[in-house]
Amino acid sequence: MSGFEGFEKRLELHFFGDDPSNNMVKLGLRKLDFDCIQHTLEAVQCTVVSAVGNSYFDAYVLSESSLFVYPTKIIIKTCGTTQLLKSITPLIFFAQTHLNLTLSSCRYTRGSFIFPKAQPFPHTSFKDEVNYIETTLPSNLCFRKASIMPSKSSSHSWHVFTATKFTAATTTTTHNHPFTVEICMTDLDRVLAGKFFRRPGDGKSGHSAGKEMTELTGIGEINENALVCDFAFDPCGYSMNGMDGDWYSTIHVTPEDGYSYASFECVGNDDVDIVHVLRKVVQIFRPGTISVSTTTAAATTSSVWRKVVGAVEPMGLKCRSCAMDQFPAEGSVVFQTFTPIRRKKCTLGRN
Repeated sequence: MSGFEGFEKRLELHFFGDDPSNNMVKLGLRKLDFDCIQHTLEAVQCTVVSAVGNSYFDAYVLSESSLFVYPTKIIIKTCGTTQLLKSITPLIFFAQTHLNLTLSSCRYTRGSFIFPKAQPFPHTSFKDEVNYIETTLPSNLCFRKASIMPSKSSSHSWHVFTATKFTAATTTTTHNHPFTVEICMTDLDRVLAGKFFRRPGDGKSGHSAGKEMTELTGIGEINENALVCDFAFDPCGYSMNGMDGDWYSTIHVTPEDGYSYASFECVGNDDVDIVHVLRKVVQIFRPGTISVSTTTAAATTSSVWRKVVGAVEPMGLKCRSCAMDQFPAEGSVVFQTFTPIRRKKCTLGRN
């Protein structure tokens, strides 16, 4: 029997209106009725358990990970056996008919599933996923690329699909965050993972138990300026979204021994102390294996992946493999894997 699939599927969709210069200061996608969001999540097979917003975006903790809604961008990240790609069609429909917004780009990413045979269609294979997306997206998103970025371990690969209507020459502000870092961690330290279990009959709500876990584990120290929306599941598991201005961070934990998993993701710019963030994350989970995908949309942040090595290696992990690939109008992706120290040094290769 398989356990719970911790590895998430992540979908990022960008939209634009008739007047892109003004669209960014409007609510845009944030004006979608909650009924539209619920309808979309029903197709994915998950629900909202908590929500918070600020002047920049709305963040939802889901029964299976997270949802972020900006005026012209929406990100859905789900774990387990959810059917994430089934959210594409309703989101395009609601954005067009309710808000007069048109899809301009799509990015889908995920790691290697721990229990791939348990995944339902269209997530039965990356080939099936790509075929499904290809037939679902409008034809004007004609610049498309699919890539499986390998590592030295056959069980750790990074899957990326992008599609956009723009070329690199015509795109300047497609992304309002220069970089995105996605971290996947397996084989968590047993003692540290144990902090994400609830005591039987503790009488606490998911919100109060989640707040307790945030404080107990040090997650609140990753970014002390962030507004944290957290939730603890029963009997175990944890999710949080952090909001700091227009950048988010999110953590999801599956602590069961034998298939323990935790993820951390954040977006940011050169003002974000990514070294501090990564070191805190490694301290909290002490994983046996960690993979890091860094997507950079601006040349000034091309050194972010180097900062990842500088942050992680002093924590007792060594970079085992490092691959890089370019995606049309979406920037570059660097995929790195780390395991306990005393092996070969990281070298950068290009797919």
